[in-house]
Amino acid sequence: MSFIVRSAVIKNQGLWSPALGASRTMSSAGGSFTALSVTHPANAVTHVELNWPEKRNAMGRAFWSEMIECFNQIAVDPECRVVIFSGAGKIFTAGIDLMHITSEFLKQEGDDMARKSWNQRRILSKYQDTFSVFEKCPKPVIVAIHGACIGAGVDLITACDIRLCTKDAWFQVKEVDIGLAADVGTLQRLPKVIGSRSLVNELALTARKMYSDEAKSCGLVSKVFPDKEAMMAGALEMAGEIAGRSPVAVQGTKINLIYSRDHSVPEGLNYMATWNMSMLQTHDIMKAAQAAMEKKSPEEVIFSKL
Repeated sequence: MSFIVRSAVIKNQGLWSPALGASRTMSSAGGSFTALSVTHPANAVTHVELNWPEKRNAMGRAFWSEMIECFNQIAVDPECRVVIFSGAGKIFTAGIDLMHITSEFLKQEGDDMARKSWNQRRILSKYQDTFSVFEKCPKPVIVAIHGACIGAGVDLITACDIRLCTKDAWFQVKEVDIGLAADVGTLQRLPKVIGSRSLVNELALTARKMYSDEAKSCGLVSKVFPDKEAMMAGALEMAGEIAGRSPVAVQGTKINLIYSRDHSVPEGLNYMATWNMSMLQTHDIMKAAQAAMEKKSPEEVIFSKL
């Protein structure tokens, strides 16, 4: 059965569930994840879910380390070809847990201001790495947003590859309201996602809310769904389409898209030529070409794990 058919069966039978297909487990060095829930709803698809709904999925102490561990594992998992990322409960995320962040930065370890600043920079870099893992992971990440996506939530989603949301979703670059400049990715990635410097400046400087219709029109999200159930079904179907393609082609495409975003066109073309001088030697090209001649869809081709 193809990935598309499997996804359709899951969707049509109403079987979307965080526990569906959870045949493999991922965990932190200290045991099971607490801030995240990791399941496998379909073949080659991994679902990572923010899992602190009673605190509106605020990003507490465990979140910052678990995210890095989780996506480092996913990056080398040959069973996974695509990731869906979402939030449990009523909203996607309320952003950083202010109690945690306040205690973290009040420690001020070091004998003088230079050493305290050095340690503070180390903490900030760790937080930045938490969202950069989305880009470092070669598997495409589809993020599904419902309800509020506040503060660090925007940092998170701008590091993902594909963004979907519900009609009731809204987004807020909240940091200026709490006395700081966003420092873990929004100011660097949002201008490249939206493309309008004026709109980015407005959102970051006023902390106003952006609702789903505006998010769609400016390019922050590519699709808007009526509710969470429809969105998760749509995300799973899209994940099935991606997972059904050659993992050599899919992962190479993601890596080169990110490289080209951050480099000039000539540099991107040179990197692409160097990349494909080896990747074009894959058997997947012949398999896909044969399927095309036989009028088969890409999802019907069996590609080796990567």
